Amino acid sequence: MSTLRKHLLKFGIALIATSASCAALAQTAFTATYRGGTSSLCSSSYNIKGYEPSTAGKYPVYIHTVGTGETFDGDLAMTQVKAMAAKGFVAATVAYSNGSFGSCSSIGTKAKCIFNGANSNSAIAKLCARANADCSKGVVTGGLSQGSVMSVMARNYDSRILASYGQGAGNKYSIYDLTSCMNNGKHTQAADRIRLVNGESDTFVGPTASNVRTANQAITGLSCGSSALSCFRTNGSGWYIVKAAEVSDGSADHCYMLVGGCTSPSGLDAGFKTGSAAWQMEANQNWLKSFVAP
Repeated sequence: MSTLRKHLLKFGIALIATSASCAALAQTAFTATYRGGTSSLCSSSYNIKGYEPSTAGKYPVYIHTVGTGETFDGDLAMTQVKAMAAKGFVAATVAYSNGSFGSCSSIGTKAKCIFNGANSNSAIAKLCARANADCSKGVVTGGLSQGSVMSVMARNYDSRILASYGQGAGNKYSIYDLTSCMNNGKHTQAADRIRLVNGESDTFVGPTASNVRTANQAITGLSCGSSALSCFRTNGSGWYIVKAAEVSDGSADHCYMLVGGCTSPSGLDAGFKTGSAAWQMEANQNWLKSFVAP
């Protein structure tokens, strides 16, 4: 994962898209801290940065976890957080010890510090305690790469987490075998509450579309055949493989949503940011929203 660590920047189904097409809400920025780390003590202070609707009320929560080496409040993370706040969420990205990748055990330890609602110092506890937050309406998660692993694992630590979205999500990354915590049935999140979007040339999950498909099927428990490039249940859960022709730089890699990919990023792919295709931000966030109470 060294290349990603060094260089990573700071279905869609029509019903979901239609029902979530209301006007964006005005937002207010906020910051906070929580106690996280690489041991079960969760003894280090980490930052939280987010947005929430400016209108007083009670809103569900979205928690974003970034990839290895990615700046927790970089453009990719904050664009997604702001978009979720505009959809009526208390939405935040959380920093954690993401300088390196790791095993199921090491990633799980970091994820528990973020998502363990029983720990009053966790990130989820801090966010659910906000005046505008109502986690009984539901919590949803999203993330890239290592952050996508955390997103899928999040419900292991808090049953209020109703749906998980992963970008660059796999069960094997280079030398790391995560099948024992990422395969369907090895995590608490239900198969029909997971949605994955991966590039066909993902260096870590692939590097071929066939390898990416195998990982998607293993994590979600859903197969649509040996040549499928997408596979969705009626509720929008499932997976999508991004093709090279769909992204502006012509390379659907691990960081398909970044122009220049993980190694030479120069900004967000315009389609990812503003489009409505199954692999783009809007469709996936609308899918997450479909599981929470208004």
